[in-house]
Amino acid sequence: MAFFSPTQKRFAQAVSRVAHANPFRPERADAEREALGDAYRAPSAILPNHADAERNNPNLGPLTAKAAALMESLNRERRRGARITESDWRLYEDLALFVLYHRSMHRFSEIIRAALGDGRAPRQLDFFAEFARELGGVFGDRLAGLAPAGFDPAAHTFAAFFQIRRAFHLLFHYLIGSSRPMAMLRGAAWESIFTHNMRRYRRGIFEAMGDIPSLITGPTGSGKELVARAIGMARYIPFDPKTRAFSEDFIEAFHPVNIGALAPTLIESELFGHRRGAFTGAMEDHRGWFEVCPPHGAVFLDEIGELDTGIQVKLLRVLQTRAFQRIGETRPLRFQGKVITATHRDLGRMMQEGRFREDLYYRLCADQLRTPTLREQLDDAPKDLGAFVAFIARRLVPADELADFTGEVEGWIRTNLPEDYAWSGNFRELEQCVRNLMIRRQYRPAVAEDRTNENAREALGRAVTEGKLTIEELLAKYCSLVYAECGSYQETARRLGVDHRTVKQRLDKECVKTFGRQKPV
Repeated sequence: MAFFSPTQKRFAQAVSRVAHANPFRPERADAEREALGDAYRAPSAILPNHADAERNNPNLGPLTAKAAALMESLNRERRRGARITESDWRLYEDLALFVLYHRSMHRFSEIIRAALGDGRAPRQLDFFAEFARELGGVFGDRLAGLAPAGFDPAAHTFAAFFQIRRAFHLLFHYLIGSSRPMAMLRGAAWESIFTHNMRRYRRGIFEAMGDIPSLITGPTGSGKELVARAIGMARYIPFDPKTRAFSEDFIEAFHPVNIGALAPTLIESELFGHRRGAFTGAMEDHRGWFEVCPPHGAVFLDEIGELDTGIQVKLLRVLQTRAFQRIGETRPLRFQGKVITATHRDLGRMMQEGRFREDLYYRLCADQLRTPTLREQLDDAPKDLGAFVAFIARRLVPADELADFTGEVEGWIRTNLPEDYAWSGNFRELEQCVRNLMIRRQYRPAVAEDRTNENAREALGRAVTEGKLTIEELLAKYCSLVYAECGSYQETARRLGVDHRTVKQRLDKECVKTFGRQKPV
């Protein structure tokens, strides 16, 4: 007799897909729908938009209850001596781990919330003993199969559950907002942590993820460091079953270095360290971040595009060999953490111009993420403005003033700035706006913005890529765009390589108005 009935097997297969799906991708909801059938209830949002999304998910309770009931039923069959094929066992393993994870996730959540509030994570977790007993009771003599060789299966599973829960919390703690662009960024960051294949990750790839750098691109002020922090603090950290403690504190695992704010000599010292007397002012030995970073931590290099080409060579060596030396020493040291980099610059253009090494770029670009602009987020979810303002205000005003102040700021913005205000400085500009309003009850953008100009240029780009313009229309619009940039018939003619009379003939003054504020001269 088969271990699974056909109905049970279909349900277990769907649960397996739920367990391994990226929680920020639509396939997670698809798997839940398949598992529950007619009992499935559509959540209020297609993609999770806050850390309590699982608690508010109307399908999670029925799904875990049904999965737990099936697990108990199958356990009774196992005790009666039912024969199980390897494929059925793998399916049972996924089902049981799904149930056990959801039984323990609330304890992990409490620990993570407390750590984020206190700034320090407790390394010793006494409920591991209870967890290990339950895990052993469910898997019996197949327990060893839950971990790769050399790892205690209960400790490894405990560490994996803690990492999953930690990643979920951190991606909401640092990446706020309910817009689709933000949900997709969380989904991309989840894959930077776990890859797209959670089963493969759990069975061995987790050890190699530190060797793969992550490159975060996006405009200035769009939160690249927050993405890096979430990824860097969500790495797998081993758990020691003897001491019942994690080997590292995830709160202290992230080490940011702002390259754009340091001179090249200081950057080299900050990264690699130096020996006393190695240069003028080196009064004592100094350990750099590559030495300080723990094996399961991360070093974040912000504004990597500003890195001096000489230091780029040394960084490339670290990424290739994991070895480096302090300035003034020949003794090799080993870097065991993960490198995360970020830039708002076009590294492709910098390579063409010889300002960024091609070999370094191809070491950094295996895992790339892009942060959305604030305007992109608000276009998709306008109500997020209030959430963003509250997030900023929480650090500025007492709790009993938060609601009034947030409402005051949001009202001022909606009354005094255009509905489609570009927020060219992104979240950083919004922070300054909130601070200005707190002090003076007014905010004056550094640059008056005209979205008409920006929208017209975007529309032209779409029309060109979609092949919607005739050659005459293309010439007229392109000529008008160049003229709007320089404001001169002669300069436009020089840039286009034509006679200035041709410019006058092709110029569309209405297009010039939409592309910019220049007046024909």
